[in-house]
Amino acid sequence: MTLPFSSVLKRHWQRLRPGTHCALCATWLPPGMPLCEGCDNELPWLGPHCQCCALPLPVDGLLCGSCLVRPPAFDQVLAPWRYAFPVDTLINRFKHRDQGSLGRLAGALLARHLQHLFDEGQPRPDLLLPVPLSPLRLRQRGFNQAALLASWLGKTLQLPVDGRLLQRVQEQQSQQGLSANQRRRNLKQAFALVKDAQLQGRHLALVDDVLTTGATADSLARLLKRAGAGRVDVYCLARTPPPGD
Repeated sequence: MTLPFSSVLKRHWQRLRPGTHCALCATWLPPGMPLCEGCDNELPWLGPHCQCCALPLPVDGLLCGSCLVRPPAFDQVLAPWRYAFPVDTLINRFKHRDQGSLGRLAGALLARHLQHLFDEGQPRPDLLLPVPLSPLRLRQRGFNQAALLASWLGKTLQLPVDGRLLQRVQEQQSQQGLSANQRRRNLKQAFALVKDAQLQGRHLALVDDVLTTGATADSLARLLKRAGAGRVDVYCLARTPPPGD
């Protein structure tokens, strides 16, 4: 089917004009905008959530039952979105299909969210630490999505990044599909710190793509605090909603 001349001319003009296209709906955008206003507004923003683990809640400013019963070792989770469409699709395409442009987009939006929080008084960390992958998983995937996110955040927010301080020293079965208790058991003695890590009193931030049960972040935060860290936050793209939500 032949396109009307006006449509052909419009497409040609859009290619000539400096700019880009919305990563989600392909609408033409001026330079410097990763998403159109419509897609940006319709993202599944987190809304009311637990003040510790960021679990979505009906009312803001509270702690969820899990954090009240078993407080995690990390101090606070900062995430812009719930793990829902289209953010879940964006993350999975970045994580499993090696689409770095989508990862850069997600990193830019997370950096924008964090900078807004810093401007509102959220304390800035001394160091960003990506959640490490096991050597086997790293070979299979070819990259660590958390390390890429941490690198992009560090450059945008002017924060130092250390991708070697934390190490995953044991291979475990995949965390996907496991309950919170199973995840905690699966992570026992899974991580280690490099020798002579100087962490006394430091404010650290773990970087990952999605927080599900928080077992990985909790295990890493306990390790860091045993080594003297004063505060450990978690920065991630999305938080999964409660089961059945």
